[in-house]
Amino acid sequence: MKTILVLCTGNSCRSQMAHGFLKYYANDKAKIYSAGIETHGVNPRAIATLKEVGLDISHHTSNLVEEYLDISFDFIITVCDHAAENCPIFPSNTALRLHQNFSDPSKLVGNQEEIEQAFRKTREEVSDFCRSFVNEYLD
Repeated sequence: MKTILVLCTGNSCRSQMAHGFLKYYANDKAKIYSAGIETHGVNPRAIATLKEVGLDISHHTSNLVEEYLDISFDFIITVCDHAAENCPIFPSNTALRLHQNFSDPSKLVGNQEEIEQAFRKTREEVSDFCRSFVNEYLD
């Protein structure tokens, strides 16, 4: 079984979405972790947006990357530029590092409909990336 860490700035939205989709697509082929350089709590809109497609991440927690420094990961996926630039070095870890910057829907200023659309757009981008990742690296 492979181990995957998804890393973002606050572990609240994009990394949580990726965690949910990777767990769904990888099924029993990988153990998924997600963390942030900081913790901001799991974004309620991220939870609601994934619930629309049948994924429940309401039980997820927002974790600091330092909690996982002793785990040997096969893959580290950064989902925002800030995390990619500030990702710590994992001792004796030979993980393959991948980076895909997704727009942060939680930063959008707009009306309710515009914000929901931004979350859905990011959800679909994250879903597509995770499906492709699993097909390429875990099958």
